[in-house]
Amino acid sequence: MLIGILQTGRAPEEIRPRTGDYPEMFERLLGRRGFDFRTWHVEGGAFPDGPEDADAWLITGSKHGAYEDHDWIPPLERLIREIRAAGKPLVGICFGHQIIAQALGGKVEKWQGGWAVGRTVYDWQGRAVALNAWHQDQITEKPAEAEVVATHPDCPYAALLYDGEIFTVQAHPEFDAEVIEGLAETRGKGLVPEPLLAAARDELERPTDRAEVGEMIARFLAERRIA
Repeated sequence: MLIGILQTGRAPEEIRPRTGDYPEMFERLLGRRGFDFRTWHVEGGAFPDGPEDADAWLITGSKHGAYEDHDWIPPLERLIREIRAAGKPLVGICFGHQIIAQALGGKVEKWQGGWAVGRTVYDWQGRAVALNAWHQDQITEKPAEAEVVATHPDCPYAALLYDGEIFTVQAHPEFDAEVIEGLAETRGKGLVPEPLLAAARDELERPTDRAEVGEMIARFLAERRIA
């Protein structure tokens, strides 16, 4: 099964030798399940010919805002709608979560409550699920057809499911502690309040449920279900 990765951003250059770029992080998270992967760097203008170029699709995170004026965002939104119309499974993570909602009628904004950084515990259909987060933007109005799968007091739409067609997550199951530490040392300085960075560093050794959510993503890509 070929998973098409739509890459919408890059990991900081300083950490890539240790962590790989975003596609490599997803390949590690979803590996050993018989998937093949191909990446299109849509942020750089490289797009597939259409939904039929892969069996299922995944949109990565990005430092960009879904609402920003970049020339690659309108064609990405069109591609999202084409993938859905073609009946291909689609997964979105962080920016991917947001751009899918925006393409389907939702709204994305900077959260007035500020940043979410590091280990964060979500209410996942009544269970506590911990994942690493790194975002200030989030969905503030979801598409009408989207079902809320996970929530948090500061992130009402933390994970969404669209009729067995699309599954999206605001947090980063592909981010391990090394990635969060690297982001804190690079992109976080001068951007994220230092108390939040310090709190994230204090939580680096605590476990997350990234493997469990990775399994959900893999199951959705292969079988269109998360449980």
